[in-house]
Amino acid sequence: MSASRTTSDLLSAYALLLAMGVDLEKSIFFIQSQVPEHAQLAWVLNCFTQFGELSRMTQFKDKSAKHADNINAGLFTYPCLMAADILLYQADYVPVGADQKQHLELTRNIAERFNGLYSPTFTVPEPIIPKHGARIMSLQDPTKKMSKSDENVNSFITILDDPDTILRKFKRAVTDSDATVRFDPENKPGVSNLMAIYSTVTGETMEEIEAKFAGKGYGEFKPAVAEVVIQELKPIQERYQQLISDKAYLEQCYKDNAPKAERIARKTLQKVMKKVGYLPL
Repeated sequence: MSASRTTSDLLSAYALLLAMGVDLEKSIFFIQSQVPEHAQLAWVLNCFTQFGELSRMTQFKDKSAKHADNINAGLFTYPCLMAADILLYQADYVPVGADQKQHLELTRNIAERFNGLYSPTFTVPEPIIPKHGARIMSLQDPTKKMSKSDENVNSFITILDDPDTILRKFKRAVTDSDATVRFDPENKPGVSNLMAIYSTVTGETMEEIEAKFAGKGYGEFKPAVAEVVIQELKPIQERYQQLISDKAYLEQCYKDNAPKAERIARKTLQKVMKKVGYLPL
């Protein structure tokens, strides 16, 4: 967790996920830092993760290149914490974007390594990666992943962007001079990215999108993409505003859920501690 993160940031993220559909009747929805087993298991998993594995992680290489003055151990071993987040709860499947597949593969490697040394302990999770929308690219540079940390605010859409901002960003999206709405990631990465966004929101196939916008230029297509995104985000934004205005409710939710998560996490951690030779918790 970033040292600059505030309680307000955490509450905002919590409210956003609730607004996006997390059902408290079906899900245990808590804040990670309130379940210390995550950090405890992460340290143990550090001992079963190779230096070379961590040094090859794409996100570590990217972030260390951008922040050369702050390449800390926490950044380097962060994938072990992510592995602990998953393995504590014996997850069978993990929904991920394409950019997180490498982290899940490392998690699988760690789990298999530990299981091989100490007998089956962790469930080895499988990824769930959607066909479209698994890797949304930057609106300004469609050769790289969309990221909210991008210095160019026109390169990404945030969930809380207002309609005018969303429309402006999509109108400024980099495409090409062909002006034909056709899915061709290699030769037309910009418009293909917009099509992927449109498809993810509407459920329409690339062929259906091509047919719908046949003979129409980007001047019509870009606002159309913006509009479906605006309409998709509208109920989420409305629900978010309701939730974030009731901080007492949000605090009660995560405080109620943390003990539920800890009971499950502790069961796994106790097995791990016993197998590696630590005294029982």
